[in-house]
Amino acid sequence: MAERYAIYHAPAAMGALWERASTWLGRDAARGDAFHGPVAGIDRDRLLNLTQSANRYGFHATLKAPMALAEGATPEDLAAALRVFAGEHEPVDLGPMTLALIDGFIAIVPAGQNDALQDFAAHVVEAFDPFRAPMSIKDRAARVGRGLTPRQEELLDGYGYPYVFEEFQFHMTLTDRLGPVDRDELFAAATTWFGPLLDQPMLLDSLSIFEEPERGRPFIRTADFSLGARG
Repeated sequence: MAERYAIYHAPAAMGALWERASTWLGRDAARGDAFHGPVAGIDRDRLLNLTQSANRYGFHATLKAPMALAEGATPEDLAAALRVFAGEHEPVDLGPMTLALIDGFIAIVPAGQNDALQDFAAHVVEAFDPFRAPMSIKDRAARVGRGLTPRQEELLDGYGYPYVFEEFQFHMTLTDRLGPVDRDELFAAATTWFGPLLDQPMLLDSLSIFEEPERGRPFIRTADFSLGARG
C-alpha cells in the first residue's frame, strides 16, 4: 500500500487561522484550493519556494507522524478508532501561542510549557502505534542520516518517529529550513500575517486524519474528529 496516514491537529477548516495559514502556504489541504498573489509583502513564487515541504504536508501539528498502515489495518479502521479515541478525551488548552524558530523553521508554538499537552500527545502516539507498519530499511536510514541522538534513534525504532514523548514539541510549521536573510524577512512577514490571531489562547479541540495518496504527493485532510464528542 503506497498511501500513508497521519494524525494531526489542525485548526477548524473554516476558521481564520486555517484560512490564513493555507493562504500563506499556497494550498488548502482540506478543499484543495491554491492561492496566488503576495502575502505580507512576500512574492508568491518566493514564498512557495521557501515553503515547499510545509505546503505538501498541509498546515498542522503532528501527533502521530505519517505511517503506512499495518497489515490487515484499513483506513476505515483507523478512522473508527480515532473517532472513539477523540470521544474519550477532552480538549487541551494550549494557552497563548507565539512564533518561533525551530532548527531554522518558522512555526507557531505554545508560548509556555504544557504538561497536559505533552501527556495527550504521548497517549496518541501509544494508542495508534498498532496501526503503524514497520519502517522500511530505506526510510530508517534516511531518517538516521539526518542526525539523531541515541535517544531519538531509540524512539525511531520503537515508534517510527524520533520526536515523541520527551522529544515532542507541539509546532505548526510555516516554512522549510531557512537561511539567515530569508529567515529574518519571513519571520517579520509571518509576525505581520499571523500576529493578530495569536493574542488569544488556542484550544486543541480536534484530531484530523491527513492522507498522502502516494509518496511525494500533497497530503489531503480527509477527516476531523472533535474531542469530547461522544456517540
